[in-house]
Amino acid sequence: MRDAERRPDAPSKGASAYYPPVDVTYLNTFDVPESWAEKVVSLEIQGAYAHAMVFVNDELAGNRANGYARFFVDLTPYLKVGEENGLRVETRSGQDSRWYSGAGLYRPVVLHVNDLVDLTPDGVRITTIRVEDDHAVVEVATSVRNAGHTTATRTVTTVVRDAGGAEVEGDVTPITLPPGQTSVVRQRLYVQAPALWSVDRPNLYEAQVDAGGDAVVERFGIRTVTADPRKGLRINGEPVLMRGACIHHDNGPLGSAAIGRAEERRVELLKAAGFNAIRSAHNPVSVAMLDACDRLGMLVMDELTDMWGRGKTVHDYALDFPLWWAEDLSALVSKDYNHPSVVLYSLGNEIAEVGTPHGAVLARAMAETVRVLDPTRLVTNGVNMALAVMDELAEGVLLNEALGGDQAMDQLAMGESATRRTAESHSVLDVVGLNYAEGRYDLDRELFGHRVIVGSETFPSQIGRLWPMVVASPDVIGDFTWTGWDYLGEAGIGATAYQEDVDAVPGFEREFPFLTGWCGDLDITGFRRPVSYYREIVFGLRSEPYIAVRRPERHDHAITYQSPWAWSDSVSSWTWPGFEGRPVTVEVYADADEVALLVDGTEIARADVGVAKPKLAELETTYRPGELTAVTYRKGREHGRSTLRTVPLDSLRLTATADRTVLLDNDADLSYIAVELLGDGMLATGADRPVTVSVTGSGRLEGMCSANPKTLERFSDPTWRTFDGRALAVVRPTGAGTISVTCSAEGLAPVTVHLTVTASPAS
Repeated sequence: MRDAERRPDAPSKGASAYYPPVDVTYLNTFDVPESWAEKVVSLEIQGAYAHAMVFVNDELAGNRANGYARFFVDLTPYLKVGEENGLRVETRSGQDSRWYSGAGLYRPVVLHVNDLVDLTPDGVRITTIRVEDDHAVVEVATSVRNAGHTTATRTVTTVVRDAGGAEVEGDVTPITLPPGQTSVVRQRLYVQAPALWSVDRPNLYEAQVDAGGDAVVERFGIRTVTADPRKGLRINGEPVLMRGACIHHDNGPLGSAAIGRAEERRVELLKAAGFNAIRSAHNPVSVAMLDACDRLGMLVMDELTDMWGRGKTVHDYALDFPLWWAEDLSALVSKDYNHPSVVLYSLGNEIAEVGTPHGAVLARAMAETVRVLDPTRLVTNGVNMALAVMDELAEGVLLNEALGGDQAMDQLAMGESATRRTAESHSVLDVVGLNYAEGRYDLDRELFGHRVIVGSETFPSQIGRLWPMVVASPDVIGDFTWTGWDYLGEAGIGATAYQEDVDAVPGFEREFPFLTGWCGDLDITGFRRPVSYYREIVFGLRSEPYIAVRRPERHDHAITYQSPWAWSDSVSSWTWPGFEGRPVTVEVYADADEVALLVDGTEIARADVGVAKPKLAELETTYRPGELTAVTYRKGREHGRSTLRTVPLDSLRLTATADRTVLLDNDADLSYIAVELLGDGMLATGADRPVTVSVTGSGRLEGMCSANPKTLERFSDPTWRTFDGRALAVVRPTGAGTISVTCSAEGLAPVTVHLTVTASPAS
């Protein structure tokens, strides 16, 4: 199933990006050879949305309510050895999410065939016990089960290798198991001169473990994690501030499919944009993304759920949470345990119950469950303090107040009632996550001197004000913006509504056919929006000023609604055909005092930085084609400059650039092809047109899109209109060989990209 048709009457409306509810059934058959008679056969399902039921030969073998939980189903009792067997997986979705959830099997499914005496699923857990100057103590705890009928003695062999493949440690331990028993072998290993894992140096080791059957290979990092209100978050004893991005789980034109390369690319681009941490809003992140975070050096706050017992949509997970939460926490920890990138477990997002006594009881039970399963990581909760006391407010007041301005929700969170009612549930956490409540940073430091805080969700437009607060507060360990990457659903919450947008609905979401939230630092194609460069300057990671121009066609149009998740309606371009001589607003982001604006060397405007927002200057001028230069000053001396040039549209040409031209022949690989309109090597934002992509050879077009947040186009279509000069095509290999990707647009010469697909080592 790919790319269901959106419609304005979809039950979940803009929350689901106007996608309808979907029930999906998967049917498969497979042969069970006689050799499996003495085996344990299980199915690992990494993501099935939702209420999955697994049948083998029409017998129910297992089920899972949570659409994001990774789980295992034992198929062994239902198999017919020596025959063809039938496998059926059913999933269903609808009015159960506040964002686009996708449907069906959207993460990998793996069939495991193990000996009767073998390691259990997720049976290898690797823990850094201690790090010293010359060596590190690492514990490898291996769970072994005996599913046979006689006592068995086996040998657990562990070999640790460094990144270059050299063996650096190991151990051999015997274990005796009576029938039906599972036991744990603990091996203390001592790695000399360890290469520690950190954000800047994500060094990894590999542990190969076996008990006489197939070996299990686990990658891990040696590192320690601590947090306290005086020294903040420390990795290996070194202080780290989390420059965080909340992200949803979808992959834009791929829907919710968690293809390995798609997850890796997101981490690459987020890190290149200045982030060093992600929050998986609001569900457990995929295994593929964790692997990428380990390799690339990205910290992870992995979040369990969006609700406990109080629902937020008609059929959401609150209906199942009371029965399943302990198993869901166990699945979260089992998935994450060996990933050094994971430093925080979040119990949930904006849970209303945290302001009640029984909610605090549940919070304590959940936090202690996590600590039993994994005592090495920090426990948090993304708390909206205003939501915790919403029962005291008049109906409708909370949403109206929260959307009334950047700091309105923060003000609602500052009251004595919010302080008192959340004190107990906060006390069970290692780190208190605050959503839109940065005003409490100083207040909580005064009232709760032992509290460690993270800004678990903040408005993107406020980072210029918020980041200095984080830097100045040792008890605040980071800030997570909503959001780092644009996503499907919660349609248009970051889009600006103008007076002429007659179909705009005042409130949280926008009208059909809005598709994305339009509030990400990066759009769904992975290209950075102006707010991303502003954030980079605020973080102190960019010294060069950045120029963005508000769309001149909207200059004199009254704004009827702009949510606090919105940035200005701007783009980094000085190409606006048809608007010559008309007024335009130019934004310059800079760590400076003053900005002068020049066109072709002549000064046309000058303004102070920091009037509207920190590190931002707004300048009014008229559009004139040419070279636009921003010159920044500190204390009267030039500090930096940046330039935009008008693109000569008579030189326009179509280009296509692949992020990778050599692929592996497996299901996890992709090539992302940026399709752009260029003139004299510059992006042309004023000449958008439809572009068609055709793929021949050993691959297929897996999806296509632009960054346009409001469109009727479908991801499965081979033709999309460029948006601000760009579109994106995603190509997936179908076998070893070559792939030709041809892009064409009316009036422009077509362009072809050639890709090579090599045989995968696993194939």
